[in-house]
Amino acid sequence: MKTDRLTIKGMKTRKKILDTAEKIFGENGYFETSVAEITVRAGVAQGTFYNYFPTKKAVYDELIYQLSSSFRHHIKNAMRDKTTFEEKQRAGYLAFFEWVMNHRDLYSIVQQSVLVDKNLYRWYYEKIAAGFITSIEDAISNKECKSIDPETVAYCLMGIGQFIGMRWVLWEEEHVPEKVFDEAMEVIFHGLHFREEVN
Repeated sequence: MKTDRLTIKGMKTRKKILDTAEKIFGENGYFETSVAEITVRAGVAQGTFYNYFPTKKAVYDELIYQLSSSFRHHIKNAMRDKTTFEEKQRAGYLAFFEWVMNHRDLYSIVQQSVLVDKNLYRWYYEKIAAGFITSIEDAISNKECKSIDPETVAYCLMGIGQFIGMRWVLWEEEHVPEKVFDEAMEVIFHGLHFREEVN
């Protein structure tokens, strides 16, 4: 169904279904979730569900696409007024951790997609990587980053954000501690080589 043909009420109903599906997929997993459970918790009839989504897989796919778009838009806005590569990356990571704090089920939903639909799983991470790659290429051109393969760097940076967020936001349900954030940025921008401190 094309969303540009929906009424305001229709858009609200569709959003309610998606929001409810996000919560249940995160709690129970894709395979253990039924359309009936989504509709009961969303407070809509099963027939209403099928007016918006032909299958459970369709609502799952739409949820991944919507979360990806929302997440990338949020980060892009956070980086918009920054000038240097380091400032942009710091702002991007902070925005990511903030966004995930409000969408903790994202981790579960995305990781499930490796079993639900491998192409969708790959698409999700390749979209994130594309943004990193563009930013890294610009930084290399501006002499703010070593001239190494942007795709390799992109996936390394993605891994840092993914697992720092998982460790604190998902497992502890708290914001990433400032000290942890600063140390992660230290690793990214100054590496792991030991340097003698100059007094």
